[in-house]
Amino acid sequence: MFILGGICFVLIGLINILFSWKTLLEVQMLIGSCIITTLEFLTGCIVNLLLGFHVWDYSDLPLNILGQICIPFSIIWFFISGIGIVMDDYIRYIFFKEEKPKYFLLISKERN
Repeated sequence: MFILGGICFVLIGLINILFSWKTLLEVQMLIGSCIITTLEFLTGCIVNLLLGFHVWDYSDLPLNILGQICIPFSIIWFFISGIGIVMDDYIRYIFFKEEKPKYFLLISKERN
């Protein structure tokens, strides 16, 4: 799971490289949630269903797919990806002297 978490963090960090700073933070968070949910499903199918390790099982939660992903956790990943996006941006800014992070929210008035 630590490996999956690390891969997700790296991929979420690439969002600002692939998209402009003007991309709404909520859109970045949605992309991050989709990345995490997709990788969680693929990993779950291999680790839990194919290899039988039963690391997690969302079968009891609503709107699940094969017990490997579910909407409630995708919503949680949405908010956690926001934390990951900001952390990655500030790590790059502080340690690698990259551009200072700036974010635009849906309620922002300016996105020049």
